[in-house]
Amino acid sequence: MSCRSTRYLSTVEKVDLKKYQGTWYEIARLPNSFERGVDCITATYIQKQNGKIRVINQAYNKKKQKVRKAVGTAWRPDEKHQGRLKVSFFWPFAGDYYIIALDDDYQYALVGNPSRKYLWILARNKTISQDTYYELVKIASKNGFDVSKLIFPEHDCYD
Repeated sequence: MSCRSTRYLSTVEKVDLKKYQGTWYEIARLPNSFERGVDCITATYIQKQNGKIRVINQAYNKKKQKVRKAVGTAWRPDEKHQGRLKVSFFWPFAGDYYIIALDDDYQYALVGNPSRKYLWILARNKTISQDTYYELVKIASKNGFDVSKLIFPEHDCYD
């Protein structure tokens, strides 16, 4: 049985949310409706005292010359699966946020969804090495994501 039919998606075993917090740059993603027409995309995670995470997604629409911001909440629904988070921008709706790969130093991450519709390559910097990029794409492909559709946002929006 394929991963796609079971909807199972393996994740990293351990995630230190304190190390994961901070700003991540979107290096690549699969197309989705909520990021259409934007570049300079960042996701900032801030751990709250109640254990949940404040999520601030920000992007720039060059055509409209306008910054878009979405604020939500993330949480770990099951401590046994540390790489699986739920994220909600519009309560009570929440999506699966699965950390598929994570650098030991928390410098890059591969995040997806069991539906295989959503995938992001994130990094602490605006670029990553070609070797790192290809390794993450290889992991995504092995997990059933259509990496041929990856989009690469620009990061020079404010000049």
